[in-house]
Amino acid sequence: MMKLDSQIVGNVGLYFTCYRLSMLGWNAMPTTRNARGIDVVAYSRDGKRYVGIQVKSLSKRAPVPLGTSLDRLMGDFWVIVSNVVSEPMVFVLTPDEVKRLAHRGEKDGRVSYWLQPKT
Repeated sequence: MMKLDSQIVGNVGLYFTCYRLSMLGWNAMPTTRNARGIDVVAYSRDGKRYVGIQVKSLSKRAPVPLGTSLDRLMGDFWVIVSNVVSEPMVFVLTPDEVKRLAHRGEKDGRVSYWLQPKT
């Protein structure tokens, strides 16, 4: 299996998400990389519906890092793409589902949240 750096893994998941949305009839465009906010804007062909999507990409099956707070989750949907190098697996969640499924950890006084894959 090819080893990719984290920025490339992120790009693969981002563009895979846009590709799949486009194949479902949505106009999907990535936003500015490394900017705070959503990763993809998608709108229907007639322009009447649009959604903001947060994408998390992983090179393997692993916990999904969510940061130090769940108060800043953005987007209408979260798309998690794991195994981007070999066989992408996609999970779609709402921000409320992400919050409900998030695990909390604390180490040396620092709090972090993540989504734990089921075994």
